[in-house]
Amino acid sequence: MVAKIQKWGNSQGLRINSQVLKDAGISIGDEVDIGVHEGFIVVTPRRRIRGKYNLEQLVSRIPKDYQAEEVKWGEPCGKEAW
Repeated sequence: MVAKIQKWGNSQGLRINSQVLKDAGISIGDEVDIGVHEGFIVVTPRRRIRGKYNLEQLVSRIPKDYQAEEVKWGEPCGKEAW
């Protein structure tokens, strides 16, 4: 497949054929890593862990002195079991 780099506003863009994206396991809206290796532009899909957030990163943001506590939700108001 031959493609052409084009100017989009103040940036440059490249349209990628949908079959190429499918073969690479990339969908519209996915994040990718872009780099250069031995003079070639390399586009690699970012591998996510169960969606948008990485649990290890989220847990690392919990303050060290955090103490979990029970939350009072009030009396049952339906058929839920307490």
